[in-house]
Amino acid sequence: MNMDLENEWFKLASDVVNYTSQNLFLTGKAGTGKTTFLKYIKSHTQKHTAVLAPTGVAAINAGGVTMHSFFHLPFIPYVPGQTNMFGDIKTADKHALIKGVRFNREKIELLNELELLIIDEVSMLRADMLDAIDDLLRYFRRNSRDAFGGVQVLFIGDLFQLPPVVGDEEWALMKNDYSSPFFFSAKVIENNPPLFIELKKMYRQNEKIFIQLLNNIRNNNLDDYDFEILNERYNRDAMDLSDNVITLTTHNRTADQINGQELAKLDGELISFPGEIKGEFSDKALPTEINLDLKIGAQIMFIKNDISGERKYFNGKLASVKSLSPNEIVVSLAESHDELTLSKEKWSNIRYNFNKDTNKVEEEELGSFTQYPIRLAWAITIHKSQGLTFDKAIIDAGYSFAAGQVYVALSRCRTIDGVLLLSKIHPDSIQSDERIISFATRENSIHEIEEVLQKEKPKFTAQILLKTFDWRKLIVALENFKNTTLEKKLPEKELFESTAQYMIDKAIAQQQVADKFCKQLQQILEKEVIDEKLLYDRVSKAKEYFAKVLHDEIIASINTLQSVLKGKTKVKEYSMEVNDLESNFWKKLRQVQKASFGEMTFDVPEIEKTSSPIEIPKHKEEKGESKTETFKLYKEGKSIEEIAKQRGLVNSTIEGHLSDYIGKGELSIHDFVSEEQITKIKLTAEKVGFDKFSPIKQILGDAISYGQIRMVLTYLKSLSKPKTTNEASL
Repeated sequence: MNMDLENEWFKLASDVVNYTSQNLFLTGKAGTGKTTFLKYIKSHTQKHTAVLAPTGVAAINAGGVTMHSFFHLPFIPYVPGQTNMFGDIKTADKHALIKGVRFNREKIELLNELELLIIDEVSMLRADMLDAIDDLLRYFRRNSRDAFGGVQVLFIGDLFQLPPVVGDEEWALMKNDYSSPFFFSAKVIENNPPLFIELKKMYRQNEKIFIQLLNNIRNNNLDDYDFEILNERYNRDAMDLSDNVITLTTHNRTADQINGQELAKLDGELISFPGEIKGEFSDKALPTEINLDLKIGAQIMFIKNDISGERKYFNGKLASVKSLSPNEIVVSLAESHDELTLSKEKWSNIRYNFNKDTNKVEEEELGSFTQYPIRLAWAITIHKSQGLTFDKAIIDAGYSFAAGQVYVALSRCRTIDGVLLLSKIHPDSIQSDERIISFATRENSIHEIEEVLQKEKPKFTAQILLKTFDWRKLIVALENFKNTTLEKKLPEKELFESTAQYMIDKAIAQQQVADKFCKQLQQILEKEVIDEKLLYDRVSKAKEYFAKVLHDEIIASINTLQSVLKGKTKVKEYSMEVNDLESNFWKKLRQVQKASFGEMTFDVPEIEKTSSPIEIPKHKEEKGESKTETFKLYKEGKSIEEIAKQRGLVNSTIEGHLSDYIGKGELSIHDFVSEEQITKIKLTAEKVGFDKFSPIKQILGDAISYGQIRMVLTYLKSLSKPKTTNEASL
């Protein structure tokens, strides 16, 4: 997928996506290359990316997943500020949304690694669903400050095409909070307007009169002359369905009826070609029939582009069946009459995962549909024609068109001569929504986009560099590893616990050093003219220092654990976690060593991968590090966060210290957790086991911390202990 170097808007939009963190709405008339842009970004961006669409068919065509499946969105209106009843429909508020979503740890990790979210066919996206996505990302990424929790969003679509589906009862619930059902009326868009780029170069139509006619339809500017040109295409007597022409209708049943009637007219044997579904693949997302019924002479349409490189056909290209056998289909292409033997194609139903080994967001195939890439094509619905191109089409307009359908149908054709109307078009059928027309005036100029790029490119490059020296995700990984260690029965367990705490302490210390360095680095990068010599010197030294620390203090500690585990039995699962931890830290070390600033690279010595165990100092209960010191500070009135900050430890360590005093009865459990939380933890522990910290945390989610789980389990265990004589007498 190559960029059209002569398309200035395409290049600007690509730069905005790849070199800034700005949200972008990319639009354009039919045939201006929106789908090409999506495919180009997918194959060229370095960002962790997911592609979503409002419907199953749109998601399959875009090579992505539906928004509802990715975010577990509600199928009722989302009104953040209230929960109401109206008829049989209930609205979901923010509390219900967050409470109703059950993401596992892998999904939450994926959301936190996500950098770019592409939403295709955005004309069909409802405003309330976009606000739901915004709230979910802010919550699970723990970033309530930034729109979409800091994820860059690329919206692609033409608002003059198919609108969102909103029932009367649903709109009655939404209208007090939203000025329209369109995505641009979402609160997150109103408060954080995206950049707005419209692709201008036409790849489909090449007639000035036809292009102007389509523009006038979009802008509600049709005059008598336009209607005259349009309705000149009405000639019912000239219709000939055998002449490589397709009928565009408003309803599936009409399209199916036309295709069935025309197929029945043909002589010869009907042969059915069964498709194959493997795994999970919704029948609502099937791009063609599961059982494809054909006869010689049948008119068909390709539903995929030719990926062989020869480009003999494209999505929407018409052909007729030349010969058939149970295992072979030969077609004759329209216009050229070239003959082509078809091969089956595969469509995949995917989900996104974050692969820790490759440090990339990857696609996992959940299921697939395999079938010949064609469908009967005497008729097709306007909805399914979106994105296709025809040389000639009969348009069944009538009075039943929804907003945008006339424009979609007409813009499928390359020329006005290719348009044949089954009935005349009336003004009531083509009124564009004034709210869309108003929003369309917000398009940014080339000058504005170039200014944004000039300002944001250096900032974005600086952010990538600064992110290199951030250990927070690794600290969380170490904390999770420590909690896993506490649960396991291990040889020399005291060594493993001491090592886990030692690594956490070292990582926190290095985060503090990194924070100071990043402040200095930011000052250098914020200068109007960057001192490149100073930048090179500071970053080179930092890379060498942090790489050495990562290796000598953390990786070497992990190697120590690996050497102890070697040859031991019943520790396979734990050994794999230790190996994963080592892999993650090597990846971070390599990231540090490869850090660059734009085209500026920094040469530092390479650290070879060798196993170098070190001796871990045993944790001593000395003043300043002891649980007693934590208890003393807490009794003085300091919060857990304040104690952790003062002592250079993490909250979970402080919570662990205090849990001992809860177990002894010297602190009340109710000072730290509510009765409701105690009940939740108790019921979950009864299901999975009272020593299973991670499974309990995974079930309860982010609403309850590891430290709170430890406190409650310690408290519950203390209740089951037999009381001493002195305790019994109290």
